Amino acid sequence: MASNDTISDMLTRIRNACSVRHPTTKVPTTRITKSIAQVLKEEGFIEDFEETGEGIQKFIEISLKYKGKNRQPLITTLQRVSKPGLRVYSTKKDLPRVLGGIGIAIVSTSKGIMTDREARKQGVGGEILCYIW
Repeated sequence: MASNDTISDMLTRIRNACSVRHPTTKVPTTRITKSIAQVLKEEGFIEDFEETGEGIQKFIEISLKYKGKNRQPLITTLQRVSKPGLRVYSTKKDLPRVLGGIGIAIVSTSKGIMTDREARKQGVGGEILCYIW
């Protein structure tokens, strides 16, 4: 199924897979979804990801992370901030702190996609894509 908003599609697929405790989920491959998956892996929200398929049918298979005996999802909330109809930008001074630093904001900057902490460290602002905690 084609989607105009690949980021929302990715976040929804991860949210749905976490809610029913699937070990993996597949997301259509784009440069931005690969970058977001890389940030999620670096921040410890997912186990790993790998590209599968060929040509137009390329997918990123994301291995989700759970904690405890009851397999509680490590990702409790995924919230899309900037949407195609309403873009949300922030300067380096105004970058949000998600839950006092417990969560992360994924930001698309001129230096690539990174977390709010990394953007503050590098002194750049950008488009706030989503919040994750």
